[in-house]
Amino acid sequence: MNVPADLKYTKDHEWIKIDGDTAIIGVTDFAQSELGDIVFVEVETEGDTLDKEEVFGSIEAVKTVSDLFMPVSGEITAFNEELEANPEVVNSDPYGEGWMVKVAFSDQEEVDSLLSASEYEALIG
Repeated sequence: MNVPADLKYTKDHEWIKIDGDTAIIGVTDFAQSELGDIVFVEVETEGDTLDKEEVFGSIEAVKTVSDLFMPVSGEITAFNEELEANPEVVNSDPYGEGWMVKVAFSDQEEVDSLLSASEYEALIG
């Protein structure tokens, strides 16, 4: 399982990468492998300000649909529109081209409280 050390993680299998005051969010390699072939990613919250752990969208695979949860509070400033036409990129590149949203966040403590790569690896076994 690929768990990059430079990212933070949630118990709900989202990853977060901090770039200044922007957080880039996606689902982990573990999540995409558990879901299987991803056929649809829906995010209708662009422009909305959401609290930590609120649902910001959903991801649909052949067999199931899962909610996507905010790892930090903030305003969703961008959605990866590439996923509308090619949702399967989440399967092939979950930490790169398969990112989901960008969020303007302001609470560094929320980021600091997330799981490290080693803590996430322990969670998924």
